[in-house]
Amino acid sequence: MFYYAAKIISFLILPANAALVLGLFGLIASFTRRFQRFGRFLLGFSILAFAVMGLSPLGSIMIAPLEERFPPPAFATSDDLSPTNPDLPKIAGIIVLGGAVDTHISTTRHETALTDSAERMTAVAGLSRQFPDTKIIFTGGVGSLAGQIWGDISEADASRQLFRSFGVPDDRMLFENRSRDTYENAEFTYAMLKPQPGQRYLLVTSGYHMPRSMALFRKAGFDVIAYPVNYRTAGPEDAWRPFYSMSDGLRQCNLAAREWFGLLAYRLTGRIDDILPKP
Repeated sequence: MFYYAAKIISFLILPANAALVLGLFGLIASFTRRFQRFGRFLLGFSILAFAVMGLSPLGSIMIAPLEERFPPPAFATSDDLSPTNPDLPKIAGIIVLGGAVDTHISTTRHETALTDSAERMTAVAGLSRQFPDTKIIFTGGVGSLAGQIWGDISEADASRQLFRSFGVPDDRMLFENRSRDTYENAEFTYAMLKPQPGQRYLLVTSGYHMPRSMALFRKAGFDVIAYPVNYRTAGPEDAWRPFYSMSDGLRQCNLAAREWFGLLAYRLTGRIDDILPKP
């Protein structure tokens, strides 16, 4: 029930969707006598909201605290990419979170179609060479309601061939293909791996998604090291950098709002211990 409620509510509260709904209400109300002035106000507010979200750096300001929360580990920024790098931690496995595979296109085109979060997947190519004896664990089913209705293949099933193309042998790969959101990623992966005390895992996901992911995997019982990828900002300087395409700005605002909503919802329901977990 939580999954379905979260999907519906998150759709309605996304800034761009909310502004559109307000604008439509305003347009309808503007044709009535009683609410004409209020309708025009809502319509004007909707247009202004679209302009601010689409062109101002608001989305980058919202997403920056999420991306800066967990810096990459030392070995990720080192020039030494060899397996003998002294900064490499001892890890039991590399956990890669879903969210980077378009399951609908992958189903119809019979190939692994990646989204704009592709770095979650491509990071496996380098990490598999840096940690040549470590398992690669991918977790992700069909996250969208539409994909479940259409019968899309899971992200895990679509990812196997891609990892093979990176040179990762089958005996190094594990796939969890039932999870629909990050909470289920953590729970189902824990049930599959049954990590032992002292075992540490590398957690690979987008920088903006890392706080929620770390909180959930810690809560599930994992000892995880954050390996953020797929940044959406260049850093603090983007707080002054406007967008030149409204669609880019709106996408950034929606992305940030969805993460903050997810953190708040998981904290209120007790699924995580902190809205912004500590590094």
